[in-house]
Amino acid sequence: MNEELPTRRVEITFVGRPPARQLARASGVSEVVVDGRRVRCLVNGSVQPFLEALHGYEVIGLTSMPAFSNTLEARESSRGEGPRADRGGG
Repeated sequence: MNEELPTRRVEITFVGRPPARQLARASGVSEVVVDGRRVRCLVNGSVQPFLEALHGYEVIGLTSMPAFSNTLEARESSRGEGPRADRGGG
């Protein structure tokens, strides 16, 4: 079985300064953008390295959603169609 690893678009809000360097160095994390206390990034595959990079920092908000590789997948998911539909809370 040759299944593609999932990629998630994640947004995190911190109480203080975000650990942008730790996040950028974490395996599978890319496109790290810092906006004040908020960080947006992509996480490919396992989220464990991403979560470990958050250790010791107070997170007050976290949103995660599928990051789509093409527009057709995004449309199918928004209609609840296709194998990548993710309407769960996490």
